[in-house]
Amino acid sequence: MTPGSNSDAPRSAQDFVTTHWSVVLRAAKDGDSQAAALEELCGNYWRPIYAYIRRRGHPPEDAQDLTQGFFHRLLEKGWLTDIDPDRARFRSFVLTMVSRFLANEFHRETSQKRGGGQFHFSIQDADLENQLAADASTSSPEQDFDRRWAVTVLDRAIARLRQESSPAHRAIHFERLSPFLSREADAGDYAALAAELGLTVGGVAVSVHRLRHRYRDLVRHEIAETLSHPSDIDEEMRHLFAALRGSSL
Repeated sequence: MTPGSNSDAPRSAQDFVTTHWSVVLRAAKDGDSQAAALEELCGNYWRPIYAYIRRRGHPPEDAQDLTQGFFHRLLEKGWLTDIDPDRARFRSFVLTMVSRFLANEFHRETSQKRGGGQFHFSIQDADLENQLAADASTSSPEQDFDRRWAVTVLDRAIARLRQESSPAHRAIHFERLSPFLSREADAGDYAALAAELGLTVGGVAVSVHRLRHRYRDLVRHEIAETLSHPSDIDEEMRHLFAALRGSSL
């Protein structure tokens, strides 16, 4: 997938602090405070949650309030204490809990207003709102949640890959080679890039191969952040790529 709007902004090292879902769960079991770590995970994955709430029929301002309210309840009400750390997936947990949250009329009295509370991220994305407004898809809110979750995983992997290519000449190479992360080269593409970048055609091919390999590693890393066990990575990857294709999940 080519870089999306979420990955175009420059990222600093602190944007990618490792926060494993399994660590959050086990710390919750021990009674330790892990609000900051859980807040980081929520900050990374708020877009699928917001999109799900919008697809359930809530207008933008209400959806922003409800998303903030959901995070507030998640962080403050001990919803993690009854979860088995050996079985839980962050994606499945979030979808279940946000569905229950929306079904509970109590949220209308407790949801935070935008800009309040302890959260350090803004629940606003004009591009996402435009996509939702233009979306004529017949997929369910749950299917759209999984699709946008997959997009978030890929966007974060792209952002990490761009960060690794930050030195000047490497950054230029990344911008010119990254379109081939999601498509095969047409005839003459590599030759044109070779002339532009001062490489051989074979050198371009090797660079693209290495970029794809590293991208896949980073996607797996992002997915691992949301799982309890590395053995679940391949299954989760299949699920998310099926969601992107619109296949049955």
